[in-house]
Amino acid sequence: MALLTDKVLQHLHKYGAVDTLQLAETLKEEHQKVIGSVKSLQSLGNIIEVEQASRTKTELTAEGKSFVENGSHEAIVFAAIPEGGISQSYLMKAVGSIGKIGMSKAIQNGWIKIVKEEGGTKVVKIVDSVDDSIRNKLKDVLASGTASHLDAKALADLKKRKLLIQTPVVYYNIKQGSDFTTQLVKLETELTPEMLASGLWKEKNFKPYNFQALGTTLPSGHLHPLLKVRSEVRSILLEMGFSEMPTNRFVESSFWNFDALYVPQKHPARDAQDTFFLSHPEKCNFIPKEFMERVKAAHTGKEFGTLGYGPGWKEEEAYKNCMRTHTTAVSARMLHEIGDKGEFQPARLFSIDRVYRNETLDATHLAEFHQVEGVVADYNLNLGNLIGIMKEFFGRLGIKKLRFKPAYNPYTEPSMEVFSFHEGLKKWVEVGNSGMFRPEMLLPMGIPKDVRVIAWGLSLERPTMIRYGIDNIRDLVGPKVDLQMVYNNPICRLDTN
Repeated sequence: MALLTDKVLQHLHKYGAVDTLQLAETLKEEHQKVIGSVKSLQSLGNIIEVEQASRTKTELTAEGKSFVENGSHEAIVFAAIPEGGISQSYLMKAVGSIGKIGMSKAIQNGWIKIVKEEGGTKVVKIVDSVDDSIRNKLKDVLASGTASHLDAKALADLKKRKLLIQTPVVYYNIKQGSDFTTQLVKLETELTPEMLASGLWKEKNFKPYNFQALGTTLPSGHLHPLLKVRSEVRSILLEMGFSEMPTNRFVESSFWNFDALYVPQKHPARDAQDTFFLSHPEKCNFIPKEFMERVKAAHTGKEFGTLGYGPGWKEEEAYKNCMRTHTTAVSARMLHEIGDKGEFQPARLFSIDRVYRNETLDATHLAEFHQVEGVVADYNLNLGNLIGIMKEFFGRLGIKKLRFKPAYNPYTEPSMEVFSFHEGLKKWVEVGNSGMFRPEMLLPMGIPKDVRVIAWGLSLERPTMIRYGIDNIRDLVGPKVDLQMVYNNPICRLDTN
């Protein structure tokens, strides 16, 4: 590189100014190597002045070069047709693989035509001679190295036929700087204790420090976008006075996942098509006996003033293990714990963790996802309280325009789906589900009759995809995730104004 740098300086000393493309051709060096030497000279101060520029480089493709040597496909086809014409099948054999496109272009140009005759088709000339303009244009491009003489239509046609390609080329105009010299002096990059002690530093030339340069990027881990949004949502819920529930049970018994929530044992959600059941261990080893009896009584309509679902509740069904389908199973455990204490205390609880469902995989669904759930238990709560809390929660997420639609859930009554107006899609989209837990679920837990429990939930993935502009959930979670995307994405800042 040092030798090439000297050559650059000698050339500038002789001619004053040059561009790197010309210099590379003159010195018979690769253009990138010349640019490297220019960058090296730039770092030494004002020896040279550099200005970046660009231009379009035009080159013929391999097929374009064959046109220059042999003529265009249409000209070759025209030349192969004798006076009086030729059978189409013989012509195609004579010209080989170029026959189809060559004949098509020659017909399009009005040079030849196909006529029907007894026993097949015949190709005949309809002009005496032709001007192979395509070949001539390519010759001019090859000779000049530019396509500036071609009009837009001709250039577009050559590109479409893949006869030439154009690529932008960045180069640099360089000239002598205010401190130009052909004798390079190495600049010192470090002030040492020895230089200070001996006074040698006074005789040295030091390379200027670049205080604008970025520091070295330290190797470190980076938070996934999903974790960034999770952290922001968690902060919002803590600010609203909620306490986080423990969510470390990914495997739940059907009792806590379904029965304790007053979901009938014949409900479709319990089918293997919707839920992942475990084969080992197939069953859990403990369910609170007294609580299970009260839940059974609610399901069969024997207590708590409910008709229930009739006879047929089976204990063995309750013991089946499954991957939890919702974090509401965690809420059920916490409410049972509150009811077991005897003296009720109002509670605000939330959870954010992974759940599992036997879903068909597509751009918006995976078999596992994260659920955000909020639960409020207090005296005399009503639907107005639920709507108010949801407006506050979603408002802090930056979701202001809300609508509520009646819905059905086995364990909430009344139930509401939550919709928000999506400014990008210009339509209302579902962002969550909500409701008031049914007495049939709460009374067996020991929750007092005049206590109401309101709850709502939403997925974590959907707001994350909207926030980071991701349109396929498999680009956010799973083996197809681009790790560079995780590195590049900024801190989550929800629009809460």
